Parts: sequence; structure tokens; C-alpha cells
Amino acid sequence: MATDARGVPVHTDERFWLAQTIAILVQPRMVLAALRDDSQDAARARGEAVLALVLLTGIASVLWTPTVGRLLQDKLVDWDALLIAVVVLFGGGIYATFAYWTLGFVLYAAASPFRATRSYRQARHLLAFAAAPVALSLFVLWPVRLAVYGEDVFRSGGSDRGAGNWAFIGLELLFVVWSLGLLVLGLRALRASTRVEPRAPLP
Repeated sequence: MATDARGVPVHTDERFWLAQTIAILVQPRMVLAALRDDSQDAARARGEAVLALVLLTGIASVLWTPTVGRLLQDKLVDWDALLIAVVVLFGGGIYATFAYWTLGFVLYAAASPFRATRSYRQARHLLAFAAAPVALSLFVLWPVRLAVYGEDVFRSGGSDRGAGNWAFIGLELLFVVWSLGLLVLGLRALRASTRVEPRAPLP
């Protein structure tokens, strides 16, 4: 097994997996192949990377919900940028936690008959890394959308309507499709690793 400069196996190095949160976007096959290592040490090393991806994906997803899109119409609360950020972070965390464990179980249950994943944990980790494009959209699309529409993003009936807004929605859907493609690619990679190698014939 390859080791880093400190002599630590790369699959059990936390810094290695943090780097893979970016590498999955440009070298997906390499990262997905590394997910084949489902050992305790490798899974533990992936913890911070998985947490970051899950939380960022949850925040990016919550920002598109109708509830967030109407926050400034709530007359009971004096909303400002800081309060909106707190609500989005908190809501994104809740949504991310629910989706990670629930969709991870659905993925594991669906993939198990085909031996595409070795464990529920491996299925969850695959789901997290496959969601990297959606997490990326938080840094690519949302700064532009906020710059274009400002506070209207959090108010229905504002300037964020029409063709421009549909363009942003279409772009977000492209990130979702990208994630689904990574998920399929990951299932294929993990399934290949779970196949039983034929025994060599006895001499």
C-alpha cells in the first residue's frame, strides 16, 4: 500500500481524504477506487472529509427550499444577513444528517443484491463523495445568484423570477446530474472490487 511522506498509509491519512474532496471533481475514478478500502482505519480517516461534504451539500440543498426563499416575508422576525446565515447553517445540518443516514440506507439496500457495496458505512461514504458537485455549487452558483438578486433570493415575488432564475435552477440541476453520474461510477467501481476472484487451478 502506498504511504505518504510520514510513512502513513494514504488511505488512513486524514489529509489524503480531505484532498480527495477536491480530487473527486477532476479525478473521480482514482478517488472512487480508494473508497474500496472499507477498513476501520480508512473509514475513520475519511470522517472529516465526509462530514464537510455532507454539511456543504445540505446547506446548498436547503438554500433552494421554498421556506428559505420566503424568510424575509416573515414579519414576526427581524431578519438580517447573520440570522439568515444561522438558520441556513442549522437547517442545512439537520437536512444533511437526515439525508446522509436515510439515503445512505436506501443506497445500501438497493445496491446490496448486486454486491455493489460491502457495508452500510461504505454506501454512506460513497453517497457523500458523489455529492461533491452539489457542495461545489454552493461556492460557484450561490455567490453569483446573491450578487444578481440580492435579498430578493429570500423573498418570493422579487426580481429572482423569469428566465434568469430558471437559468440558475438549470445550472443547479446540472450539478445534481453530475453527482448522480459520480454515484453510478462509484457503484460500478465498488462492485468491481467485491467480485470474487476465481481460484487458480491446482497444479
